[in-house]
Amino acid sequence: MIGMVRAMRLAEPTFFILTALTEQPLHGYGVMLAVRDLSGGRIGLRPGTLYAALDRLTEDGLLVVDRTEADNGRLRRYYRLTDHGAATLAAEVEQVRANAAMAAERLRRRAAATSRAAATSRAAAPSRAAAPSPATATGRPTTGRVPKRPTTARPAIGGAR
Repeated sequence: MIGMVRAMRLAEPTFFILTALTEQPLHGYGVMLAVRDLSGGRIGLRPGTLYAALDRLTEDGLLVVDRTEADNGRLRRYYRLTDHGAATLAAEVEQVRANAAMAAERLRRRAAATSRAAATSRAAAPSRAAAPSPATATGRPTTGRVPKRPTTARPAIGGAR
């Protein structure tokens, strides 16, 4: 997989993890905060989920451990986006742009067709005041409801016939 850009869509959390690491290496908690900030608070990664994703992305060659630093007696691992990770993210950005442009074009065509159809139906529709009220063969006005079907008596299950 290393050396080839992913053809598959990135999950949204993965997209934001890679995006968080585009400018500088970050430690896990820094990635967690950046993802929450970049997503406008929509994506909140729990530590177990984040570190499993960071391990997977490192195995896939999209990230590398840049350095390890001691902070208040704890080791912090800083992750950096690789060239392969940047290419994968760039390919995803282009795919999302293409998908969004296609969807926007289809929505524009739908809106245009809907407004043309509405204009045509308004022009072709007869005035409601001039239209006679619908009536049945008996001359009574219809209610617009579907009449109930007559039911027939059915023998009870296990009963005499």
